[in-house]
Amino acid sequence: MTEKSDVGVVRLNGVRLDEPHAQPEPQTQPGAGAPRRPRASAGTKRPIPSRPEPGSALRPESAPAAANGATADGDASARASQPSSSASPSGEASGRSGARPRKALPKPEEIHEPESSGGETGSAANDARATESETSSAFEAGAEAEADAASAPAWPRFDMIDTVGRLVGGGDWERRASRGLAFLRRRITGDYEIDEFGFDRELTENVLLSLFRPMYERYFRVEARGLERVPDKGGVLIVANHSGTLPLDAVMTQIALADHHPAHRSLRMLAADVVFTMPFIGELARKAGHTLACTPDAERLLTQGEVVGVWPEGFKGIGKPFADRYRLQRFGRGGFVSAALRTGTPIVPTAIVGAEEIYPKIGDIKPLARLLGVPYVPVTPTFPWLGPLGLIPLPSKWYIAFGEPIDTSAYDPGSADDPMLVFNLTDQVRETIQDTLYRLLLQRRSVFF
Repeated sequence: MTEKSDVGVVRLNGVRLDEPHAQPEPQTQPGAGAPRRPRASAGTKRPIPSRPEPGSALRPESAPAAANGATADGDASARASQPSSSASPSGEASGRSGARPRKALPKPEEIHEPESSGGETGSAANDARATESETSSAFEAGAEAEADAASAPAWPRFDMIDTVGRLVGGGDWERRASRGLAFLRRRITGDYEIDEFGFDRELTENVLLSLFRPMYERYFRVEARGLERVPDKGGVLIVANHSGTLPLDAVMTQIALADHHPAHRSLRMLAADVVFTMPFIGELARKAGHTLACTPDAERLLTQGEVVGVWPEGFKGIGKPFADRYRLQRFGRGGFVSAALRTGTPIVPTAIVGAEEIYPKIGDIKPLARLLGVPYVPVTPTFPWLGPLGLIPLPSKWYIAFGEPIDTSAYDPGSADDPMLVFNLTDQVRETIQDTLYRLLLQRRSVFF
């Protein structure tokens, strides 16, 4: 049975002809609560539409118009009085029963955005969606960038101050820098101590000895032996051989006691008169705690419990030719032994190997020495031929050996006036040092290694 439920839509047994695969819906019986559709008046012929091709849809304008008073208004009123369903947007037919028709879901390709008048609302909605899409894309890009940054390897931060500090001061350069700033503050404000001999302990440890520490540790590679034989407290007299053209052996001995002794003791040296007559050198010698090589000053320092160093050979030992190396010269009258006897302090014989080779003396310019007022002007394989470069010492390997202390506490202080006792103790110290020198020379593998 072919019927026309809507304008321009032809149904055959309740199935739309434009949907050949749709299943027919169940027919409702007439009079089951739904008003019957009015019949056409007599004499009016209903046109029979031609059968459409499968898959094709009939347009409303293709259907023939109704004749003999069947106007569009009448048709519309008739459809309004009939509760039968009309065609849904998806093309599915609803039954002509009184049940409320179900609205079919639209196909994805048939979904269109509603358009308002003039296209203003649709354009605004499109702009809003575009803005939302851009914002979402920006957030996603930011999240991806953060994830990439978190997963990327962390590159080390380059700090120029930290890099320069580590190159100059090592790994603990911050601690050294803070100590240096505190030292400068005390020097500016005058918050430091100087004893009666002019010894500035803080200046000596932080500045003067720091200038020679690289030479001690890396250039001469000094190896100190027997430091435990030097008492941790009380007065001690260090007696050592002297050599090397310049008195670097005395400075190396001072660093060995200050840095490597368990008690970090300061060495107070007895120097010749000519040292304190030199400009700038004499002032630095006082600041470093050194004093004149005289018996009263030595006794005062030993009584105060200081470590006193003496080099009895003097300029005869330091300025001797290279051919006489490691041969001890005369020790003088033994004034250091008298000071030890009066104060009851021990004497520690000390031998130094390596200083003879730093400036091998092969000659002496005596006229120039008298003109300058110095004991000698040495001639070495490098000086004066290389000019200032000849003042650079050769990098020999050094050994400083502290011997067994010679106890003087058993002697009466008045025994210092006994010349035979003083001579015997002086000779004992000299022979101990000479034997130690020979033993170290036999153990040494090379002058420079």
